[in-house]
Amino acid sequence: MTPPLDCPSEGRFDGCEHHFALRVYFEDTDLSGVVYHANYLRYMERARSDMLRLGGCDQRAAFEAGEGAYAIRDLHIRYAAPARLNDVLLIVSRMTKLRAASVVIHQRVMQGSLLVAEAEVEAAFVAPSGAPRRHPPAWRRIFETLIWKES
Repeated sequence: MTPPLDCPSEGRFDGCEHHFALRVYFEDTDLSGVVYHANYLRYMERARSDMLRLGGCDQRAAFEAGEGAYAIRDLHIRYAAPARLNDVLLIVSRMTKLRAASVVIHQRVMQGSLLVAEAEVEAAFVAPSGAPRRHPPAWRRIFETLIWKES
């Protein structure tokens, strides 16, 4: 079933991997015509948020109920090739580690078969006070099904 045209794409799961496509717009580029380095973080954030939403985690409801929210605890990024105006990029995300109050997500930004950038992101679930808090039990069950297992 095709989503309505007025509904944004959330990407899709291919097994345990989440695939999120986007196009590079003029606003994403710097003076040299390549994607500004910080915009890759935005692309990855969108992909992670939609991965969680599509997987069944309602971050807004958890925040509004006073349960908490995710905060980036650690991030390592490597840039491999430039992306340019009008390029179509695919952000491939996979959960690689599940801890009591955090999850590690490996993300690749691809242009076809070319690796553009990749990052290892640790997102910690924190209470409104900022203290680490265990994932909501329902979310943990979802994450356990999405953890990438090397073949």
